[in-house]
Amino acid sequence: MPRLSDRTCLVTGAARGIGAAIARASAAEGAHVIVTDIDGEAARALAARIGGTGHRLDVTDETDWQALARAHPVIDILVNNAGITGFEAGAAPQDPEHVALPDWRRVMAVNLDGAMLGCRHALAAMRGRGGAIVNIASRSGQTGVAGAAAYAASKAGLLNLTKSVALHGAAMSPPVRCNAVVPGAVLTGIWEPMLGDGPDRAERMAALTADTPLARFGTPEEVAAACVMLASDEAGFVTGTAFAVDGGLSAR
Repeated sequence: MPRLSDRTCLVTGAARGIGAAIARASAAEGAHVIVTDIDGEAARALAARIGGTGHRLDVTDETDWQALARAHPVIDILVNNAGITGFEAGAAPQDPEHVALPDWRRVMAVNLDGAMLGCRHALAAMRGRGGAIVNIASRSGQTGVAGAAAYAASKAGLLNLTKSVALHGAAMSPPVRCNAVVPGAVLTGIWEPMLGDGPDRAERMAALTADTPLARFGTPEEVAAACVMLASDEAGFVTGTAFAVDGGLSAR
């Protein structure tokens, strides 16, 4: 039997990259997937391909979450995947000395406020029936990153939010579990400007993964597999954890 059969799974930031892989994997395991993204058209297109439901969702906007709750009052699984690095609109400085306050607040709003709103919505929807929340964190939340202070701080906050939600959810009956997946270098579109498509692409890939013991990029599908496991009954005694999908990087 599929591991997520007869369950409703809400994935944020699901139009592309890791989020899209999570949506596809969840659907393949029998879930009805609510595909959400700030790009509503792309969310609806993916939902149509996997037999799910697509919605535009700005995770920083509480009214969007309230509208989603009205449309889908019951969910069994939430994957808080939506996130930004802070470099999407250009190469603005992100180090602690130069980061601009509006840029800092934008990263925090998407990566941390958005996840908090998602957890709050999910806990209300799961009360009395149980469920699972999976937050997509980052290796950057476990180490300092001199050039990406806002991103690293937001993901560190997400890891602690995960533990707080896990403790709150454990006291509910049935319980709501909450775990974080902590990816290392995963090959998504965010890396393309650094990799390029020239003859030295393989060399650049090797250089960027030189500190990863498995010496390669991870794939979105490998992150998605971890999410499916943590959302399933196989992980029924797992909550409050940070599950590394980083090719062994955290073992160093």
